[in-house]
Amino acid sequence: MTLASLNLVAALPEIWLLCATSAILLIDLFLKDEQRDITYALSLLALVGAAVFTIEGYSAAPRAAFSGMFVADAMSDVLKVGMYAAVGLMLAYSRSYAADRQIYKGELFTLSLFALLGMMVMASATNLLTLYVGLELLSLSLYALVALPRDNKVATEAAMKYFVLGALASGMLLYGMSMIYGATGSLNVHEIAQKVASGSANATLLVFGLVFIVTGIGFKLGNVPFHMWVPDVYQGSPTAVTLLIGSAPKLAAFAFVIRLLVQALPSLQAQWQGMLIVLAVLSIGIGNVVAIAQTNLKRMLAYSTISHMGFLLLGILSGSLQGYSASMFYAIVYALMSVAGFGVVLLMSRQGFEAERLADLKGLAQRSPWFAWMMLFVMFSMAGIPVFSGFFAKLAVIQAVVADDKLIWLAVVAVLFSLVGAFYYLRVVKLMFMDEPLDASPIAVKFDMRVLLSINCLAILVLGLMPQSLLKLCYESVKTSLGML
Repeated sequence: MTLASLNLVAALPEIWLLCATSAILLIDLFLKDEQRDITYALSLLALVGAAVFTIEGYSAAPRAAFSGMFVADAMSDVLKVGMYAAVGLMLAYSRSYAADRQIYKGELFTLSLFALLGMMVMASATNLLTLYVGLELLSLSLYALVALPRDNKVATEAAMKYFVLGALASGMLLYGMSMIYGATGSLNVHEIAQKVASGSANATLLVFGLVFIVTGIGFKLGNVPFHMWVPDVYQGSPTAVTLLIGSAPKLAAFAFVIRLLVQALPSLQAQWQGMLIVLAVLSIGIGNVVAIAQTNLKRMLAYSTISHMGFLLLGILSGSLQGYSASMFYAIVYALMSVAGFGVVLLMSRQGFEAERLADLKGLAQRSPWFAWMMLFVMFSMAGIPVFSGFFAKLAVIQAVVADDKLIWLAVVAVLFSLVGAFYYLRVVKLMFMDEPLDASPIAVKFDMRVLLSINCLAILVLGLMPQSLLKLCYESVKTSLGML
């Protein structure tokens, strides 16, 4: 392996983030608790540096690194910028919350940055080993973040459930990858695609490997019937960590599915399409129906996530360039909505009080009219009500599905369950604007959080009014990255 084949410039954002996070880890050792804002500022600086390197290095032409194990292409670059934004907003929103719960420590920042590094590797991996390394770096960081309040029994229980089921999913993925390797003799996604297309791979091993891979993907995305960890982890985690789990990793998961199924196994589309249809229908149906019965806001948003991940699969299973770009648009919009929704939950939480019941939202319009409207934007967008970005995200994936005459029934099912899901989103709006507050005290908000959360929520509306630019960017980046005409 020569220095030229490494092509380190293509992986500059990852190298920068790794060095910066390691430096922050060391610097934080010498800081007192009251100096933790320095760690916070350095973490944001690390994110800004990674964003600058990513944007500066942006190119439509894919740039391979590490002898073809890693690629910096348009799709991965766009997704990485979304990840930086989500993690940066998570750190900004959670400052007061983390300080009140004694988790405003170096571990919160460094583990979040290492999780981001894992996501970035997942987005750019073109080798099964690299994909797995990125996934494990993300997963291990998240397990530790969930258990950050070590004296909290609920958080510790959630971390154990997450760890056990996450390890099971990782094992299935690894087993599936080993079968694909056994069938093709390669770990590189492009070589795997060539050998499967040429018919030189062992067909039986391929199908078994595919089943395990789709099962692992279902676990990681939280699709039904592999979803049971999602509501427990969302509810048990500190809300700041729930915000992280529910946003940026969805962008990495989209890239993960594209690399594994679309790039490595396009010749097996007929097989994985059928499996994804089952996962999508069950996720959209059960996610929306069970969310209605929830009284805990974080559990309701967990089942909402399950249904949204079903919609994300709709675009991918369509098997078209239009569908892949629609799913990418959906992942970005969902991350934006999720960050904003949990941001409002963080806003309402205070020392000794977790705003995680639906009843805690009662009368928010009287306590803080501005943020009641901001939460209304989030709920309307998640429900898929026109003019908000969530509507265009759902419309894009449904259009991709309808393009295939054999899948029109699937689009009808998705629309019907979206109408069911609108009930529990509109219930939140009713609680905020029509009910009397349980606690009439005004909500104290730091200036930076007030500004960032307002921009975040308004972006959901603006992106709905002008979705063309992002839709075009997703389409062009997916087209160049997959080499599709």
